[in-house]
Amino acid sequence: MTGAGPVLHSARHRLSYADTDPAGILYYAAWFPKMEALQTEFLYLQDLRQDTLLDRFGWWTVSRATRCEYVAAARLLEEFRIDLRLGEVGTTSFRFDFDMRRLGDEVQVARASNTVVTVSADQRPVPLPAELRARLDTWRQAGA
Repeated sequence: MTGAGPVLHSARHRLSYADTDPAGILYYAAWFPKMEALQTEFLYLQDLRQDTLLDRFGWWTVSRATRCEYVAAARLLEEFRIDLRLGEVGTTSFRFDFDMRRLGDEVQVARASNTVVTVSADQRPVPLPAELRARLDTWRQAGA
């Protein structure tokens, strides 16, 4: 599930009470907002703001599928890093992959993905626009 390409963007976080329980079991619902925030920030820094895509380009993106696997315990107040990479690129969609690692020992605590589809104003899938496909190719080759 985790892409092998370059890390496009990263963020550091410290686990709060809402992220995990005393046994180190990660609370699944707390992780998706962190991943989405990293993805949104990356796209914003690439001048691909979700709130302006339709007006500027005639298309925008929606999430089609998300997945997350929790592979190691993580305790309250531990620091971790989320890395974002580009995963599979299709005809109308592409996937972002996320790798979450504890900073103290670099143990992977979770891995996840979010598949994004390009859609028209009426939310019908459209082929990846040329300008977006060019960016995806650039991200795949050299990072952002």
